[in-house]
Amino acid sequence: MPSGSDKKSAKAIKAASKTGTRNKGGVPSSVGSGKRRQIPWLTVAASVVVIALIGALAWNLVPKYQDRAEAQRFAPTEENQDPSTGIDGVVMQDYPAALHVTGSQRVAYDQSPPFGGPHDQVWANCMGTVYPDGLRTENAVHSLEHGAVWIAYNPDDLSEDQISTLAAKVENQQYMLMSAYPGLDSPISLQSWGHQLKLDSVDDPRIDHFIAALRLNRYAYPEVGASCSTTPETFDQDNPPPFDGSAPGPDAVPMSGEGLTPDASETGAGQLPGGLGLPTDGLPTDGAAVPTP
Repeated sequence: MPSGSDKKSAKAIKAASKTGTRNKGGVPSSVGSGKRRQIPWLTVAASVVVIALIGALAWNLVPKYQDRAEAQRFAPTEENQDPSTGIDGVVMQDYPAALHVTGSQRVAYDQSPPFGGPHDQVWANCMGTVYPDGLRTENAVHSLEHGAVWIAYNPDDLSEDQISTLAAKVENQQYMLMSAYPGLDSPISLQSWGHQLKLDSVDDPRIDHFIAALRLNRYAYPEVGASCSTTPETFDQDNPPPFDGSAPGPDAVPMSGEGLTPDASETGAGQLPGGLGLPTDGLPTDGAAVPTP
Protein backbone atom coordinates (compact mmCIF):
# COMPACT_ATOMS: atom_id res chain seq x y z
CA MET A 1 0.00 0.00 0.00
CA PRO A 2 1.27 3.54 -0.72
CA SER A 3 2.47 5.41 2.25
CA GLY A 4 1.01 8.76 3.30
CA SER A 5 3.93 10.60 1.78
CA ASP A 6 3.42 8.86 -1.56
CA LYS A 7 -0.23 9.94 -1.59
CA LYS A 8 0.77 13.54 -0.93
CA SER A 9 3.35 13.46 -3.75
CA ALA A 10 0.82 12.12 -6.22
CA LYS A 11 -1.67 14.88 -5.31
CA ALA A 12 1.02 17.53 -5.68
CA ILE A 13 1.99 16.29 -9.13
CA LYS A 14 -1.65 16.25 -10.23
CA ALA A 15 -2.24 19.78 -8.95
CA ALA A 16 0.90 21.06 -10.65
CA SER A 17 -0.25 19.54 -13.93
CA LYS A 18 -3.58 21.41 -13.74
CA THR A 19 -1.94 24.68 -12.74
CA GLY A 20 0.40 24.56 -15.71
CA THR A 21 -2.52 24.89 -18.10
CA ARG A 22 -3.65 28.18 -16.55
CA ASN A 23 -1.93 31.49 -16.00
CA LYS A 24 -1.95 33.45 -12.80
CA GLY A 25 -5.34 34.96 -13.53
CA GLY A 26 -6.96 31.62 -14.00
CA VAL A 27 -7.07 32.06 -17.78
CA PRO A 28 -6.00 29.04 -19.83
CA SER A 29 -2.41 29.46 -20.99
CA SER A 30 -1.61 29.53 -24.69
CA VAL A 31 1.43 27.40 -24.03
CA GLY A 32 0.69 23.95 -25.22
CA SER A 33 -2.82 24.90 -26.32
CA GLY A 34 -1.90 25.18 -30.02
CA LYS A 35 -3.62 28.61 -30.28
CA ARG A 36 -2.17 32.19 -30.45
CA ARG A 37 -3.95 35.55 -30.20
CA GLN A 38 -4.46 37.13 -33.67
CA ILE A 39 -3.92 40.91 -34.19
CA PRO A 40 -6.78 42.33 -36.37
CA TRP A 41 -4.48 43.92 -38.95
CA LEU A 42 -7.32 44.62 -41.41
CA THR A 43 -9.20 46.64 -38.79
CA VAL A 44 -6.03 48.49 -37.82
CA ALA A 45 -5.24 49.33 -41.46
CA ALA A 46 -8.80 50.54 -42.11
CA SER A 47 -8.66 52.77 -39.03
CA VAL A 48 -5.37 54.29 -40.18
CA VAL A 49 -6.83 55.02 -43.63
CA VAL A 50 -9.92 56.68 -42.15
CA ILE A 51 -7.82 58.85 -39.83
CA ALA A 52 -5.57 59.84 -42.75
CA LEU A 53 -8.59 60.81 -44.88
CA ILE A 54 -10.06 62.91 -42.08
CA GLY A 55 -6.72 64.64 -41.63
CA ALA A 56 -6.38 65.33 -45.36
CA LEU A 57 -9.90 66.77 -45.56
CA ALA A 58 -9.27 68.98 -42.57
CA TRP A 59 -5.96 70.14 -44.05
CA ASN A 60 -7.67 71.19 -47.28
CA LEU A 61 -11.06 72.42 -46.09
CA VAL A 62 -10.29 74.30 -42.89
CA PRO A 63 -8.09 76.95 -44.60
CA LYS A 64 -10.79 77.47 -47.24
CA TYR A 65 -13.46 78.05 -44.60
CA GLN A 66 -11.10 80.38 -42.77
CA ASP A 67 -10.40 82.32 -45.97
CA ARG A 68 -14.12 82.56 -46.71
CA ALA A 69 -14.87 83.79 -43.21
CA GLU A 70 -12.04 86.31 -43.48
CA ALA A 71 -13.35 87.56 -46.84
CA GLN A 72 -16.82 88.01 -45.36
CA ARG A 73 -15.33 90.61 -43.03
CA PHE A 74 -14.84 92.79 -46.10
CA ALA A 75 -18.26 92.31 -47.70
CA PRO A 76 -20.03 95.67 -48.15
CA THR A 77 -23.13 96.41 -46.11
CA GLU A 78 -25.50 99.32 -45.68
CA GLU A 79 -23.54 100.30 -42.58
CA ASN A 80 -20.09 99.77 -44.15
CA GLN A 81 -20.47 100.66 -47.79
CA ASP A 82 -16.76 100.66 -48.65
CA PRO A 83 -14.86 98.07 -46.60
CA SER A 84 -11.74 98.76 -48.66
CA THR A 85 -11.11 101.72 -46.37
CA GLY A 86 -9.93 99.10 -43.87
CA ILE A 87 -7.40 97.58 -46.29
CA ASP A 88 -3.90 98.96 -45.92
CA GLY A 89 -2.47 100.46 -49.11
CA VAL A 90 -5.66 101.10 -51.08
CA VAL A 91 -5.56 104.34 -53.08
CA MET A 92 -8.89 106.02 -53.83
CA GLN A 93 -9.82 108.68 -56.37
CA ASP A 94 -13.12 110.10 -57.62
CA TYR A 95 -13.68 110.04 -61.38
CA PRO A 96 -16.56 111.15 -63.62
CA ALA A 97 -18.35 108.30 -65.39
CA ALA A 98 -19.83 107.64 -68.84
CA LEU A 99 -17.14 109.54 -70.77
CA HIS A 100 -16.40 107.52 -73.90
CA VAL A 101 -13.66 107.59 -76.51
CA THR A 102 -13.46 105.69 -79.78
CA GLY A 103 -11.22 102.75 -80.53
CA SER A 104 -8.62 104.98 -82.16
CA GLN A 105 -8.37 107.51 -79.32
CA ARG A 106 -6.01 107.45 -76.35
CA VAL A 107 -6.63 108.80 -72.86
CA ALA A 108 -3.92 110.64 -70.91
CA TYR A 109 -4.47 108.65 -67.74
CA ASP A 110 -3.19 110.01 -64.44
CA GLN A 111 -2.50 106.56 -62.97
CA SER A 112 -0.79 103.42 -64.20
CA PRO A 113 -2.68 101.17 -64.44
CA PRO A 114 -5.67 103.51 -64.65
CA PHE A 115 -8.71 102.89 -62.47
CA GLY A 116 -11.20 105.47 -63.66
CA GLY A 117 -11.80 108.33 -66.04
CA PRO A 118 -12.64 108.45 -69.75
CA HIS A 119 -12.60 105.07 -71.44
CA ASP A 120 -13.51 103.21 -74.61
CA GLN A 121 -17.20 102.90 -75.40
CA VAL A 122 -16.70 99.09 -75.46
CA TRP A 123 -15.74 97.28 -72.27
CA ALA A 124 -13.36 94.36 -72.08
CA ASN A 125 -14.99 91.02 -71.41
CA CYS A 126 -14.84 90.51 -67.64
CA MET A 127 -16.59 87.19 -67.16
CA GLY A 128 -13.67 85.64 -65.29
CA THR A 129 -11.45 86.34 -68.29
CA VAL A 130 -7.69 85.80 -68.08
CA TYR A 131 -5.95 87.54 -70.96
CA PRO A 132 -2.56 85.96 -71.75
CA ASP A 133 -1.04 89.27 -72.81
CA GLY A 134 -1.48 92.97 -72.24
CA LEU A 135 -4.87 94.60 -72.80
CA ARG A 136 -5.82 98.05 -74.07
CA THR A 137 -6.35 100.08 -70.92
CA GLU A 138 -9.24 102.14 -72.30
CA ASN A 139 -11.31 98.94 -72.65
CA ALA A 140 -10.30 97.59 -69.24
CA VAL A 141 -11.32 100.81 -67.47
CA HIS A 142 -14.84 100.50 -68.89
CA SER A 143 -15.08 97.07 -67.25
CA LEU A 144 -14.34 98.71 -63.91
CA GLU A 145 -17.27 101.05 -64.48
CA HIS A 146 -19.46 97.92 -64.63
CA GLY A 147 -18.33 96.70 -61.21
CA ALA A 148 -15.45 94.44 -62.20
CA VAL A 149 -12.09 93.99 -60.50
CA TRP A 150 -9.06 94.00 -62.81
CA ILE A 151 -5.88 92.21 -61.73
CA ALA A 152 -2.84 93.49 -63.62
CA TYR A 153 0.65 92.07 -63.20
CA ASN A 154 4.18 92.70 -64.41
CA PRO A 155 5.15 89.64 -66.47
CA ASP A 156 8.83 90.27 -65.71
CA ASP A 157 8.28 90.02 -61.95
CA LEU A 158 6.18 86.87 -61.62
CA SER A 159 6.88 83.21 -62.36
CA GLU A 160 4.47 81.00 -64.27
CA ASP A 161 3.33 79.42 -61.00
CA GLN A 162 2.67 82.84 -59.48
CA ILE A 163 0.69 83.92 -62.53
CA SER A 164 -1.35 80.72 -62.23
CA THR A 165 -2.06 81.51 -58.58
CA LEU A 166 -3.51 84.87 -59.60
CA ALA A 167 -5.43 83.36 -62.50
CA ALA A 168 -7.14 80.93 -60.12
CA LYS A 169 -8.72 83.93 -58.38
CA VAL A 170 -10.21 85.11 -61.68
CA GLU A 171 -11.22 82.05 -63.70
CA ASN A 172 -14.95 81.24 -63.51
CA GLN A 173 -15.54 84.38 -61.44
CA GLN A 174 -17.87 86.82 -63.14
CA TYR A 175 -16.95 90.51 -62.97
CA MET A 176 -13.25 89.65 -62.84
CA LEU A 177 -10.52 90.06 -65.46
CA MET A 178 -6.75 89.72 -65.48
CA SER A 179 -4.02 90.75 -67.87
CA ALA A 180 -0.31 91.41 -68.11
CA TYR A 181 0.76 95.04 -67.76
CA PRO A 182 4.33 95.46 -69.06
CA GLY A 183 6.36 98.06 -67.18
CA LEU A 184 4.15 97.99 -64.09
CA ASP A 185 6.02 99.49 -61.12
CA SER A 186 4.98 96.65 -58.80
CA PRO A 187 4.52 92.92 -59.39
CA ILE A 188 0.73 93.11 -58.93
CA SER A 189 -1.89 95.85 -59.11
CA LEU A 190 -5.61 95.48 -58.40
CA GLN A 191 -8.14 97.96 -59.78
CA SER A 192 -11.81 98.62 -59.28
CA TRP A 193 -13.55 101.86 -60.20
CA GLY A 194 -11.87 104.60 -58.16
CA HIS A 195 -9.72 102.13 -56.18
CA GLN A 196 -6.25 100.65 -56.59
CA LEU A 197 -3.98 98.39 -54.53
CA LYS A 198 -0.40 97.57 -55.52
CA LEU A 199 1.24 94.50 -53.99
CA ASP A 200 4.43 92.46 -54.14
CA SER A 201 3.19 88.92 -53.43
CA VAL A 202 0.52 86.69 -54.95
CA ASP A 203 0.00 85.26 -51.45
CA ASP A 204 -0.90 88.61 -49.89
CA PRO A 205 -4.32 88.19 -48.21
CA ARG A 206 -5.24 91.72 -49.23
CA ILE A 207 -5.90 90.42 -52.75
CA ASP A 208 -8.93 88.48 -51.52
CA HIS A 209 -9.95 91.33 -49.22
CA PHE A 210 -9.91 93.82 -52.11
CA ILE A 211 -12.01 91.52 -54.30
CA ALA A 212 -14.52 90.87 -51.50
CA ALA A 213 -14.85 94.58 -50.75
CA LEU A 214 -15.16 95.97 -54.27
CA ARG A 215 -16.28 93.36 -56.82
CA LEU A 216 -19.89 94.27 -57.59
CA ASN A 217 -20.00 96.65 -54.64
CA ARG A 218 -23.11 98.62 -55.58
CA TYR A 219 -21.93 101.57 -53.52
CA ALA A 220 -18.58 101.89 -55.30
CA TYR A 221 -19.09 101.87 -59.08
CA PRO A 222 -21.22 103.99 -61.42
CA GLU A 223 -23.02 101.62 -63.77
CA VAL A 224 -24.86 99.30 -61.39
CA GLY A 225 -26.50 96.38 -63.16
CA ALA A 226 -24.35 96.57 -66.30
CA SER A 227 -23.10 93.42 -67.98
CA CYS A 228 -19.59 92.03 -68.18
CA SER A 229 -20.41 89.90 -71.23
CA THR A 230 -19.48 90.96 -74.74
CA THR A 231 -20.25 89.76 -78.24
CA PRO A 232 -17.60 89.03 -80.89
CA GLU A 233 -18.98 91.93 -82.90
CA THR A 234 -18.17 94.41 -80.13
CA PHE A 235 -15.17 92.89 -78.35
CA ASP A 236 -13.30 89.76 -79.37
CA GLN A 237 -11.84 88.42 -76.13
CA ASP A 238 -9.69 85.94 -78.08
CA ASN A 239 -8.13 88.76 -80.07
CA PRO A 240 -8.54 91.90 -77.94
CA PRO A 241 -7.09 95.34 -78.62
CA PRO A 242 -3.43 95.18 -77.57
CA PHE A 243 -1.71 96.99 -74.73
CA ASP A 244 0.01 100.24 -75.70
CA GLY A 245 2.67 101.29 -73.23
CA SER A 246 3.83 104.32 -75.16
CA ALA A 247 3.14 107.83 -73.93
CA PRO A 248 -0.18 109.26 -75.16
CA GLY A 249 0.27 111.91 -77.81
CA PRO A 250 -0.77 115.56 -77.63
CA ASP A 251 -4.16 114.67 -79.06
CA ALA A 252 -4.96 112.29 -76.18
CA VAL A 253 -8.19 112.90 -74.28
CA PRO A 254 -7.50 114.57 -70.91
CA MET A 255 -8.68 113.08 -67.63
CA SER A 256 -11.23 115.86 -67.29
CA GLY A 257 -12.99 114.49 -70.36
CA GLU A 258 -12.90 117.92 -71.94
CA GLY A 259 -14.69 117.79 -75.27
CA LEU A 260 -16.60 114.61 -74.42
CA THR A 261 -20.33 114.35 -73.74
CA PRO A 262 -21.45 111.84 -71.11
CA ASP A 263 -23.13 108.86 -72.74
CA ALA A 264 -26.82 109.12 -71.86
CA SER A 265 -27.40 105.48 -72.86
CA GLU A 266 -25.52 104.32 -69.78
CA THR A 267 -28.39 105.45 -67.64
CA GLY A 268 -30.01 102.25 -68.89
CA ALA A 269 -27.13 100.14 -67.48
CA GLY A 270 -26.18 97.20 -69.57
CA GLN A 271 -26.83 98.42 -73.10
CA LEU A 272 -24.11 97.59 -75.58
CA PRO A 273 -22.78 100.40 -77.77
CA GLY A 274 -24.82 100.81 -80.92
CA GLY A 275 -27.98 99.44 -79.34
CA LEU A 276 -27.01 95.76 -79.57
CA GLY A 277 -28.71 93.47 -77.10
CA LEU A 278 -27.01 91.89 -74.11
CA PRO A 279 -25.96 88.24 -74.14
CA THR A 280 -28.19 86.18 -71.89
CA ASP A 281 -25.24 85.11 -69.72
CA GLY A 282 -24.39 88.68 -68.85
CA LEU A 283 -25.43 88.58 -65.22
CA PRO A 284 -23.79 86.59 -62.43
CA THR A 285 -25.35 83.32 -61.34
CA ASP A 286 -22.74 82.14 -58.81
CA GLY A 287 -24.31 83.82 -55.81
CA ALA A 288 -22.99 87.31 -56.55
CA ALA A 289 -26.29 88.76 -57.67
CA VAL A 290 -26.20 91.99 -59.57
CA PRO A 291 -27.02 94.78 -57.14
CA THR A 292 -30.01 96.97 -57.86
CA PRO A 293 -29.97 100.72 -57.35
